[in-house]
Amino acid sequence: MTPLVSIIMGSTSDMKIMEQAAQFLDEMHIPFEINALSAHRVPDLVADFANNAHKRGVKVIIAGAGGAAHLPGVIAASTPLPVIGVPIKSSNSIDGWDSVLSILQMPSGIPVATVALDGAKNAAILAVQMLSVADPELFAKFQEFKADLASKIAKANRDLAEIKYEYKTN
Repeated sequence: MTPLVSIIMGSTSDMKIMEQAAQFLDEMHIPFEINALSAHRVPDLVADFANNAHKRGVKVIIAGAGGAAHLPGVIAASTPLPVIGVPIKSSNSIDGWDSVLSILQMPSGIPVATVALDGAKNAAILAVQMLSVADPELFAKFQEFKADLASKIAKANRDLAEIKYEYKTN
């Protein structure tokens, strides 16, 4: 099975966050791979990965990183594929802001789609949306996912309607 999405992270300590992306891709039946790659510790491996991911059939890269968080940008600089960056609040992080800004503030011509701090699930959701543009079956499956989200809110409102307060008007 060829991976359509590649999940990469600066180190395995990021896995507790990045597994949210893996779980969603698994639920949606999207083939993916997971690897640790460090822009600072193994720059040659990172360059090789970025230059060749599309040749292996990968369509979207989700890159999580904490601290200086250079991994998503370094990947984006060398690949023609869309890169989704996941800033991670790590042990050496400044409340995660260093990671957010490192990924978000990319120079013109090297975009990285950036999700919320520790937002790996949203990165996977965005990857599925990207893939579904060219896949009608996946598009329909994704529409079901969105409809399920809406039905959860409708149920929540029905449940809230059952809660009684003296001055509640709905």
